[in-house]
Amino acid sequence: MPKYLIEREIPGAGQLSASDLRAMSQRSCEVIGNLGRDLYWVESFVTEDKVYCIYIAPDAELIESTRSRAVFRPIGSARSRASSTRDPLIKENRERHAKYELE
Repeated sequence: MPKYLIEREIPGAGQLSASDLRAMSQRSCEVIGNLGRDLYWVESFVTEDKVYCIYIAPDAELIESTRSRAVFRPIGSARSRASSTRDPLIKENRERHAKYELE
């Protein structure tokens, strides 16, 4: 399945408390779990005014369907499908990561 990088514009994201970030993460996991489809949230990076999330999904539309159900409402969102990835863990754990290789 392809990997996607999702950029969400959330003013003040870098100032959110650990409790706020935990609540956002828990809600995201609930939404993803309720979809009952092949959507995997890999990790996120929080910056001053944006959150960058890496997902594994069959298509970008599935990822975007989670946006309307989230606790937070980002102002803007951009998405990019990864054409290639480099990850030292894939080499070390090839069998474990084999199903996540890019098509």
